[in-house]
Amino acid sequence: MNQYGKNQIGDGAQIFEPVIIGFPSREYLGKTDYTGTVIGKNAILRPGTVIYCAVTIGDNFSTGHNVIIREKTTIGNNTAIGTATIIEGTSSVGNNGRIQSMVFIPTNTEIGDNVFIGPNSVLTNDRYPPFGKPSLIGPVLEDNTTIGANVTILPGVRIHEGAAVAAGSVVTKDVPPGVLAIGAPARFRELPKEMRRI
Repeated sequence: MNQYGKNQIGDGAQIFEPVIIGFPSREYLGKTDYTGTVIGKNAILRPGTVIYCAVTIGDNFSTGHNVIIREKTTIGNNTAIGTATIIEGTSSVGNNGRIQSMVFIPTNTEIGDNVFIGPNSVLTNDRYPPFGKPSLIGPVLEDNTTIGANVTILPGVRIHEGAAVAAGSVVTKDVPPGVLAIGAPARFRELPKEMRRI
């Protein structure tokens, strides 16, 4: 394992090479005395994982292969991040999260507890790319939300508690609590009882 900065890893960690933790963000390049990564107990970090500085992660965390987690991100307990997923930083992920493979999570995204994000989903934070104006605002996924595979969620969209998004949907506006968003652009339907989480 390659370490940069000052890191803390809890007991029981299983780390499979190559893994990098505490990687410096731009302002810390060439420096050694900065806050690195803090990871709780019983982590599993698979080969290719890169975790930047100023990241705090809870207990029972796991990554697939080739995961990147950028600076100033917080992740709760019992959360798994799938292979080739990228979290661009200054974001938060709650407890008991399941983020599948090849998911892209941009800067300034908020993800609550018990959230599932299906493979190859893309969250965005720039309404008028490539300029980042008026500002970069990521989506908000509240507690107990479910996102299917290959979903696109536009900047600033809020997926309210207990809502779900069907596979392949493009979400352009807030999704009310406990409903299903489906289609491109997504429309709202009653959530099937089999999918209800609250």
